[in-house]
Amino acid sequence: SIGPFLKVFIERLKKLNVKLFINPDGLEHKRLKWNCYIRKYLKYSERVMVKYADLVICDSLNIEKYIKEEYKKYKPKTEFIAYGAEIKSNPSENNEKLNKWYKEKGIKKGQYYVSVGRFVPENNYETMIKEFMKSNTKKDFVIITNYEKNKFYQQLNVSTNFQKDKRIKFVGTVYDQELLTKIRENAYGYIHGHEVGGTNPSLLEALATTKLNLLLGVGFNKEVAETAGIYWTKGNGSLSRLIDNTDYLPINTIYEYSKKSKDRIKNYYNWPMITLQYEKLFEDTSLLFRTSAI
Repeated sequence: SIGPFLKVFIERLKKLNVKLFINPDGLEHKRLKWNCYIRKYLKYSERVMVKYADLVICDSLNIEKYIKEEYKKYKPKTEFIAYGAEIKSNPSENNEKLNKWYKEKGIKKGQYYVSVGRFVPENNYETMIKEFMKSNTKKDFVIITNYEKNKFYQQLNVSTNFQKDKRIKFVGTVYDQELLTKIRENAYGYIHGHEVGGTNPSLLEALATTKLNLLLGVGFNKEVAETAGIYWTKGNGSLSRLIDNTDYLPINTIYEYSKKSKDRIKNYYNWPMITLQYEKLFEDTSLLFRTSAI
């Protein structure tokens, strides 16, 4: 968001031989939480940043493609380096903290779908809730997000009337990472509605922990999960039918999806590999700058 202000400093940075690398993260100007004026500003800021950057580091191939196509007149130099996640151990069957949380929230192990993310419209909470309410599943939909004192929460209740469905459970935030990991691991499945952004951390964490992952079928999510995800669209009945079908998947099929998910993280989104990519990038860049200075 600092793009317009960068123009003031760019010439001084060039004189000092300071190189500018940026990571656009996601498509911030498409987030529905911003009004039209802020979104226009963010789009302009993005354009300025790409124009003056020496390198654009993208954590998603789809973001890299967007940058190259949207700003081809600037001929941006790009590099793809993903975001990462960790494969953690399975939770203890007798974990006191976890069992206490289940009891407080009225949730049973393995009898819920979970969603974790920022409480914003572009994460498609309305679609997920409406579709879950249409489904015949006896499981709960546990939504971990900061919904308290949020106008969007009331808007959702008006548009979906979710408070009449006891399966829909807003449980607030969980900042204890060990507890959150165990909640993910013990879920029957994860429902992911994120639509705007690059490689989403909550999706990577879901692939690293949750056995079944039901994902909105947009390019960003398909790029990350590939065949490890089960995809739905925003079309009427798409997610509700998928939930009904997923409820009856054979154990061996669930195991196959779980293995594929973990393999995606191990092979493509592990932190040691990503760290090495950044180290190599900075080492190569440093060498290039020293050579050019000589």
